[in-house]
Amino acid sequence: MGHVNLPASKRLGGPRQWRVLDVVTAAFFGLVFLFFVLVFTSMGDSLAASGRQTLLLSTTDPLQRLRVSAAVEAGQPRVIDACPADTADHMPCEDPRLNSQLSRVMNYYRERHCPPLENTPLCLVPPPRGYRVSVQWPESLHKIWHSNMPYNKIADRKGHQGWMKIEGPHFIFPGGGTMFPDGAEQYIEKLGQYIPMNGGVLRTALDMGCGVASFGGYLLAQNILTMSFAPRDSHKSQIQFALERGIPAFVAMLGTRRLPFPAFGFDLVHCSRCLIPFTAYNATYFIEVDRLLRPGGYLVISGPPVQWPKQDKEWSDLQAVARALCYELIAVDGNTVIWKKPAVDMCLPNQNEFGLDMCDDDDSDDPNLAWYFKLKKCVTRLSSVKGEYTVGTISKWPERLTAPPVRSTILKNGADVYEADTKRWARRVAHYKNSLKIKLGTPAIRNVMDMNAFLGGFAAALNSDPVWVMNVVPSHKPPTLDAIFDRGLIGVYHDWCEPFSTYPRTYDLIHATSIESLIKDPASAKNRCNLIDLMVELDRILRPEGTVVVRDTPEVIERVARVARAVRWKPTIYNKEPESHGRQNILVATKTLWTV
Repeated sequence: MGHVNLPASKRLGGPRQWRVLDVVTAAFFGLVFLFFVLVFTSMGDSLAASGRQTLLLSTTDPLQRLRVSAAVEAGQPRVIDACPADTADHMPCEDPRLNSQLSRVMNYYRERHCPPLENTPLCLVPPPRGYRVSVQWPESLHKIWHSNMPYNKIADRKGHQGWMKIEGPHFIFPGGGTMFPDGAEQYIEKLGQYIPMNGGVLRTALDMGCGVASFGGYLLAQNILTMSFAPRDSHKSQIQFALERGIPAFVAMLGTRRLPFPAFGFDLVHCSRCLIPFTAYNATYFIEVDRLLRPGGYLVISGPPVQWPKQDKEWSDLQAVARALCYELIAVDGNTVIWKKPAVDMCLPNQNEFGLDMCDDDDSDDPNLAWYFKLKKCVTRLSSVKGEYTVGTISKWPERLTAPPVRSTILKNGADVYEADTKRWARRVAHYKNSLKIKLGTPAIRNVMDMNAFLGGFAAALNSDPVWVMNVVPSHKPPTLDAIFDRGLIGVYHDWCEPFSTYPRTYDLIHATSIESLIKDPASAKNRCNLIDLMVELDRILRPEGTVVVRDTPEVIERVARVARAVRWKPTIYNKEPESHGRQNILVATKTLWTV
């Protein structure tokens, strides 16, 4: 047979020509790769969220916003439109589209970044398709409706560690975690060998990087109230799951700013594989934990770098920082370390490799300033806060709830004001239950928020009810949050001219005293923002069939009622309690369950 003369390009070693089949094959494998990237990495979440946010922002019309607001304020029968259906989990200040453009140094891009209100649409965030009224407490600790947040990522990735699993129409929570796959109860029992978990010595706890918050959920049996927090990240909706379960939780990131809590508020700080680099940036994150931890309190870190493979230096550095701050080493048990914070200023300034030094003892270093306040690289002096508030000195729980807060120094005749406030709220809550028929004390209400908490009197009056209360102290009002923590309650600082850092549909009851004061400038008495925007935000975070209670002057309550109807609530106005003084009415509104 004769040889066929091939063209030069077809001979061995010549440049290869792409055929149609080659192109199709390459495109196929490229699409497969892209599929795996989008489904199995956080990039898919970011791109999807970015698309939703872009769609939402593209619908913003400033003039339409003004027209709707004016119509509602004028009392016209106007109902605010629903946002698009795919914005069911919209969080205005945790916008992946915006965050991806920001600096990643110290996780700045994962902190709160709120868009100007004029750049956001005036619309109501809808529930997801198939939404059902939440499972009631205490059953919700163990199971919730899958349809309320149909995100399987954690169950798929963490189910073998006991986080959660899908079972029929429910997500089931066995109570495990990465560092305690056999269950939080066993883990807490183990910690109890070293820490006084019973007897009321410890009351307030902070769980950093909490996952679905099983640790905080099971600490409730010990009468320890835990604030669990985690950022909005690739572990889809972990804080949303926690809140749906009825466990106190909050979306936050330890990045460039202080966490929005007062100094020395937590008796116990816990990190279970939270992966916070405590010794980075000259131990800045450890210093922030030290600011938050009550003198005599306990710090527990489980997981890396504690006796972790290939992390010898990180573990050594962590121990060095604790020694520099004179923390007492209680135990190293496997991959868990437990330290106790000293009750007095003992060590610094001393020689240490991290250059740690004490903060100045003046107003510029007020350790309670924590709303958009940059992290400091100095250690808070215990002497900067006056009073007997150390663990072991402060009253045990439950006596702590009714003992006058030792740090309410902003009040003149503090004990008298505190006692009067406590009695006032006991009367008011009794009126809410007996005369207004608000379902406090029943399984229908679990997650409660007080928007203007002052000394926590409203929350204290609910102590015997199966609820927990997020006590919010407005950032422009007297900083009384330290007194609230000293009572054994929890809460945050917040400015109500910005959205709150939580997922939609997370509170059963929202309470507001003097709602107009939350949006006014205390110096000029002018509005800093709009009542309609505030109530649209309340609608976002309130569960369908949830309740809003507002106390204010009759004129303000009439305005609130007009806006309530515009956001599809059913409002009723009542007179104040017979024993109360001043010009106040009470509005009670119920959010309706609607779909798009």
